[in-house]
Amino acid sequence: MNLHHSDDPRLWNLNAELQLLGLGQAPMTRREALRLGLLGGAGLALGGCASAPDKAPAAAVKPAAPAAKPVQVAEQKPAQPPKGPRAKSVIQIWLWGGPCHLDTFDPKPDAGYDYYGALKTPIATNVAGVQIGELLPMLAQQADKYSIIRSMTHGNNGHETAAYMVQTGRASGGRDVFPGAGAVVSLFKGYDAGYKGLLPPYIVLTELQGRFSEAGFLGGRYKPFATGGDPGANRFVVEGVVAQGMTEERQRSRREFLHRLNTFGRAMPATDPRLAALGQCEADAYEMILGDAGKVFDLGQEKDALREQYGRNTFGQSCLMARRLVERGVPYVTINYKGWDTHKQHFPIMRRKLPEFDRGLATLLADLAQRGLLDSTVVWAGGEFGRTPKVLWESPWNGGRGHWGKAFSAVIAGGGFRGGQVLGKTDAKGEEVVERPVQPSDLIAGIYENLGIDGNAKLPHPEGADVRAIPSEALGGRRPVRLTELM
Repeated sequence: MNLHHSDDPRLWNLNAELQLLGLGQAPMTRREALRLGLLGGAGLALGGCASAPDKAPAAAVKPAAPAAKPVQVAEQKPAQPPKGPRAKSVIQIWLWGGPCHLDTFDPKPDAGYDYYGALKTPIATNVAGVQIGELLPMLAQQADKYSIIRSMTHGNNGHETAAYMVQTGRASGGRDVFPGAGAVVSLFKGYDAGYKGLLPPYIVLTELQGRFSEAGFLGGRYKPFATGGDPGANRFVVEGVVAQGMTEERQRSRREFLHRLNTFGRAMPATDPRLAALGQCEADAYEMILGDAGKVFDLGQEKDALREQYGRNTFGQSCLMARRLVERGVPYVTINYKGWDTHKQHFPIMRRKLPEFDRGLATLLADLAQRGLLDSTVVWAGGEFGRTPKVLWESPWNGGRGHWGKAFSAVIAGGGFRGGQVLGKTDAKGEEVVERPVQPSDLIAGIYENLGIDGNAKLPHPEGADVRAIPSEALGGRRPVRLTELM
């Protein structure tokens, strides 16, 4: 049994795990197991450091095409041959719980009070004819940098199943747990593809959703590294990298003391390639803790003015942290931004959360663009579904909004996606998609294309099944549709 299919330590299998690390040629002895145990959590956080294949680095990515001039809405254009890879990294902003499309990127000011509630007046953007929610003034001035998809749909209203569908592009149910987009990018752009960075190729800020296994059947090698901690705190305590209340000097002395205690390691043959690999893993782990690689997590290196611009809160500082990670070449970063499941007190919560979201995302887009990184970085913002267009005024909801999978919005920017576009349309009340429905697999396929990942590439299935990066049939039995208007 593969330990990654169970959270119960009693079911873990050490030799199976060592095979995933490329160290399973022979059964692991007790002495070797003890040595492995001495390496600590930081080494394991590096994931594939001991098993990264000896391949040539991936080819350099071509610069992105110049951004299109702002236009009002996207028009349907004839299909064109896919272009070469334009993106190197993805920053996914997961609005955990499902944001309301009417209050954000698909306002309906004429729908009536029962629909717009306390947020009646949308605001103009810097793209002619495009309006967004009134609590997003900074994003309104960056609208030429991103596109809005107003016709996302899958029809599912359950958190777990909807999150799975949006993250994987697959229908829920069945015997397989498919990998999410981050794990697939980690497969094709991570260690197996020549990624040499010490930072893991797939990082989550700051905690996993727990809705499903992000790596699915790909296994633990492609799971994200969740940082833990709070980048908005005075010191960002990253799990396994930054220890609360411990100085670098003390960490160095602890490492030296550990080596003095490691009589088992000194007794083993120095020529054993497995021990050499583990020794390199330890060296890389301490480079993360004490060397330059770990300094990426030190937001104190940024100017105070820029940190204030992002917003001195967990989400704003997570956006800044994500920029620093893609700047270092990390292929996939997810920000899990909680608090959008507003069954009750929806409008007071929106007045608190939307300004945070507005400031953080708008500053991220502007910062990436200023540094020349937006052309090579896809920024994807959205949640598992929208929320009921009609406000639930009755008790016990008292002005809340429920789940709504029939129609919702997503924002996509950078990495080869055009800015200043609006794709799709919902009806006058935001209840149904009436133009250009977009399913999760359509959006994920577009992201893969811009990264240079072949949607028809085969995924390594533990039972040898023929599984492709993008399913041949999306939800409802139709084939995924290319986002031609945005590419």
